[in-house]
Amino acid sequence: MTTADPAAPRRVLVVDDEPHIRRVLRGYLEADGFVVDEAGTAAQARERVGSVDLVLLDIGLPDGNGLDLLRDLRSVSPVYVILVTARAEEVDRLIGLEAGADDYVVKPFSPREVTARVRAVLRRAREAGPVGAPPLTLDGLTVDVGAREVAVDGAAVPLTPIEFDLLATMAAAPGQVFTRRQLLDAVWEDGHFGDERVVDVHIRGLRRALADDPAAPRFVATVRGAGYKVLRPAGHGGAR
Repeated sequence: MTTADPAAPRRVLVVDDEPHIRRVLRGYLEADGFVVDEAGTAAQARERVGSVDLVLLDIGLPDGNGLDLLRDLRSVSPVYVILVTARAEEVDRLIGLEAGADDYVVKPFSPREVTARVRAVLRRAREAGPVGAPPLTLDGLTVDVGAREVAVDGAAVPLTPIEFDLLATMAAAPGQVFTRRQLLDAVWEDGHFGDERVVDVHIRGLRRALADDPAAPRFVATVRGAGYKVLRPAGHGGAR
């Protein structure tokens, strides 16, 4: 993900094997102020992704599965990714989210809707905490909202953007239970997916990254029938 001046135009890479879809999306995104690059294959996308803030990624590519590309990106980059695909089944959507997608758009789509989704996802980055704000520290877990960095016992932990946003939302109020709907509204703003299980998918990814055992949680606890919370540090009074 780029780290340029926040006032500079954001850069979007459109990855789709259909030229007319790339042209349409490029036209709408450029009209909305974005700088747009294109790729028709996974190989081209790998070459160009280093300079962008967000990738619009088709699942069906001529030289590979877009989900495989997404997993590769997630292993090396925190870049935001919105899947654009003809696969409308719920299981496909959840697989995409498990792989690390930040949002999901099904073809045929409205280019205006796609542009709105891009703005909504990138707005989360713009609304990161102020630079210089003190990090949140909870029993070995450090969440630096301004720098969007997380560490456990001093070791950096790479998170996807949504995993970070979920953790930062809960860590700001340790001990408070957040329902799935509250987390959807806080992290996805308009709650694009509707299905609250989307939150469960990303909580599982967050726990894996933190090496946090859901059966004996150190950081993120499930409150049965209610939602999730970040545990209070031991000794801070009240139930964790």
